[in-house]
Amino acid sequence: MALDPSMFQGHPVNRSATERRAATLGTRRSVKKLYQAAWLVNAIRLIDLTTLAGDDTAARVRRLCAKARRPLADRIAEGLGIADMGLTVGAVCVYPTMVPHAVEALEGSGIPVASVATGFPAGLMPLDLRLREIEWAVAQGAAEIDIVITREHVLRQDWQALHDEIRQMRAACGDAHMKAILATGDLQTLRNVYAASMVAMQAGADFIKTSTGKEGVNATLPVGLTMIRALRDYGAATGHRIGFKPAGGMKQAKEALAWQILMKEELGRDWLEPDLFRFGASSMLGDIERQLEHHVTGRYAASHRHAAS
Repeated sequence: MALDPSMFQGHPVNRSATERRAATLGTRRSVKKLYQAAWLVNAIRLIDLTTLAGDDTAARVRRLCAKARRPLADRIAEGLGIADMGLTVGAVCVYPTMVPHAVEALEGSGIPVASVATGFPAGLMPLDLRLREIEWAVAQGAAEIDIVITREHVLRQDWQALHDEIRQMRAACGDAHMKAILATGDLQTLRNVYAASMVAMQAGADFIKTSTGKEGVNATLPVGLTMIRALRDYGAATGHRIGFKPAGGMKQAKEALAWQILMKEELGRDWLEPDLFRFGASSMLGDIERQLEHHVTGRYAASHRHAAS
């Protein structure tokens, strides 16, 4: 849709109230035993299993894809009674040059390959090169593209420039889904986070995503709540449902529970499915697997007992 500043300009965001609301998630709501195990199994379905390191290799990507296909050890899946469930992660996320390796390793699995693009993580490349990077990644087989926005547009509140940039990126993605990374740790205020979320959705983002994982502050629940409220407001105004992806710094199973509780309370059960909600994570899967083994056996296994992701 065309840029409509009336949907976000002047929209108040009460930081203290937002922080209080987020702080209650771990105290007012808790799930235990079999219910906790079920929520953690669902979290696995929502993970974009990610490697975005400077020393990534084809071999590392193949190992990651093997973990994506079988995220739980057989003994744990059998103990939970889900050995025949066909459980996999939501996607595998890599750099563009790693896309061909991931596509080959995931062939026949139904797991999509997501690629970061547009000069990730800073995004400070000429726009034409960023668009060509998107097109290249899609041509290599990426089904999802995680783009990064130009933070300067937000800090200057140049909403038209931000909208035009994202709209061109959306066009370059073609049939691939586009996740717009807002790099919220760089945006200074929650009002900016709300406005950037709205502009990204108006410009055609299929998902809005908190962070690259490379900022000083990544996914936090108050920022997530602000973005989720923008999702809700946008849906109420347009009738379109947009997905959400927190990413960066999430390592523990309890974080997967808190984010899912937030999504269910704010947006409903539909947002606990991979088409509308993803986690950008890698090490969190290891802790989820460890917690599920404790549920099955009553004991915590040493970390070396679980396959590295």
